[in-house]
Amino acid sequence: MRNPFAHQENPPVALITITVMLGMIMAIIDSTIVNVALNTIGGNLGASVDEVSWVATGYILSNVCIMPLNGWLTAYLGRKRFYAASLALFTVASLLCGTATSITQLIIYRVLQGIGGGALQPTAQALLFETYPPQKRGAAMAIFGLGAMVGPAVGPTLGGYIVDNATWPLIFYINIPIGIVAFMMTLMFIPDPKYIEKPKAGIDWIGLGLLCSGLASLQYVLERGEHDEWYSSSAITILTIVAVVTLTLFIVKMLRERHPLVDLHVFRLKSFTIGQVIGVITGFGLFGTALILPLFFQTILNFTAFDTGLALLPGALSTALSMLIIGRILNYIDARLSIAFGMLIFAYSCWWLGDLNAQAGYWDVFWPRLIQGFGLGFLFVPLSTVTLNDVPVSELAGATGVNTLIRQLGGSFGIAILTTLLTHETAIAWNVLASGVTQSHGYSVSMLTSMVAQQSTMIAYDYLFRVTAIVFVLATPLVFFITVKKHKGATAAMAMAAAD
Repeated sequence: MRNPFAHQENPPVALITITVMLGMIMAIIDSTIVNVALNTIGGNLGASVDEVSWVATGYILSNVCIMPLNGWLTAYLGRKRFYAASLALFTVASLLCGTATSITQLIIYRVLQGIGGGALQPTAQALLFETYPPQKRGAAMAIFGLGAMVGPAVGPTLGGYIVDNATWPLIFYINIPIGIVAFMMTLMFIPDPKYIEKPKAGIDWIGLGLLCSGLASLQYVLERGEHDEWYSSSAITILTIVAVVTLTLFIVKMLRERHPLVDLHVFRLKSFTIGQVIGVITGFGLFGTALILPLFFQTILNFTAFDTGLALLPGALSTALSMLIIGRILNYIDARLSIAFGMLIFAYSCWWLGDLNAQAGYWDVFWPRLIQGFGLGFLFVPLSTVTLNDVPVSELAGATGVNTLIRQLGGSFGIAILTTLLTHETAIAWNVLASGVTQSHGYSVSMLTSMVAQQSTMIAYDYLFRVTAIVFVLATPLVFFITVKKHKGATAAMAMAAAD
């Protein structure tokens, strides 16, 4: 009897695409879907705000530790086995998260889930890039971008709906059927390329220890720095030193190794290196605004969790549209012009958001979010394509892991910088406004205090939006240092087929 899970020779590209997208979207959505449910989870499990925040932080910490190991683990286990194992771990951990009866259990299960989820995104990108021929890679990155960019916006909407209408364990249980289907499809359709050779050296435990301790320390500092008042906290100070020392030693060690755990020689490629710098900027904008926009909607405009998700959704939908457009036309334009256009459009939308006031409603947010999402598609797809175009296929798995990690760290830097600026600018605005307030027109002291607090926070948010806009404008000239290769012979029919 034929084994239904036996690998098919030369499976259709569409089936490989569906397989990797199922896993990737599941992992990306899960990184944001939990955020809107933290208060509910904390209440049900009897956890404090600080304790429940580790449900999100633990997932991200394990994510960033596994991402740069993508190339080594792919070579050690084989592409199919590694991707299947990651899906299995993520799915089982999702089941465990839903059954957790204490906050400690939930945090441990989320760390396990993050280990599985951290491998899915870079592996998906490498698989799509390898599966599609060079003239169709713009379309492949458009497909990848649909998950990478739309997922973070869909997560809060879906999470808000579940929390408002069901119970919080469902945000984990919905992963189980998707994970099972993706696991079975992986066994049937994901190939093991012949060029992937098993590492000639054993596990570099010292390098692994340096990497994990360095990245975990850095991510903790970025995630918790503002909460712990930065360097007034001894823990933040010590972990900053640990991060600097261990990551420096790790980089030196990797550059000297003949068979490194993480191959950093990929940075010899100019386009890849410049792409990582721009990736930090885009991570700053994407993840930073993904944090401050929900905070703005809920604290200033008094949106519910579900309303916040709906306010973010137009941007996700316009991103999907622009990715489909750029996937069709990328072969016929200079990719650098598309990246620059996307960065400037994103900057314009952030500047527009900086004009909002405390009386803004849904439609005041709708248009700048729509334009912002549209710009992201023109930015992300060509950036991913030109960044990876010069990378040899044998180094692609490692390069996509590094690429995903850099974008994630850029987002963490963005969140840390913007939350610090939010606190700082709110205090400045408060001092300025409060100094000019006198009790009049029948307003009580408490009412005046509330009005000043709201206006101070509003001013700070407007400042953050405009800082983000300025950063994107200043970074745009970097785009033209990227070298772009043109693939000859791409016909209109090929481009149309690539986007379908």
